Amino acid sequence: MNSSVKTINKAFLAYSTAMLLSCVLVASSAFAADQIRTETVKFQDLNVATPAGAEALYVRIHSAARRVCFEPGEWGQTREYACVKDAEAKAIQKVNLPMLTAYYERKTGRHTEALTATR
Repeated sequence: MNSSVKTINKAFLAYSTAMLLSCVLVASSAFAADQIRTETVKFQDLNVATPAGAEALYVRIHSAARRVCFEPGEWGQTREYACVKDAEAKAIQKVNLPMLTAYYERKTGRHTEALTATR
């Protein structure tokens, strides 16, 4: 009788350990999904004061936003689209180049928020 109790306890312990580890893995992957993903876009090789340079920089920003916002599966497509548009707008605003902002506004019909200084 004792040996079956020990076997049941070992099985229960193994099962409990497996469940605990799977919960940790699920929680860690959920946490990883909430982290902000970024990508640096370099443009020192572009003349961003020209329409062609501004367009090339926009293409780089758009491509980087698509890579950063990629969501596999059809449920992720709506979130991915919103993420790309938001990432583009934030990057355009952060770079704050007049030619790029004008190109972005013509291309998308969206206006970036005006930057204002406060004291």
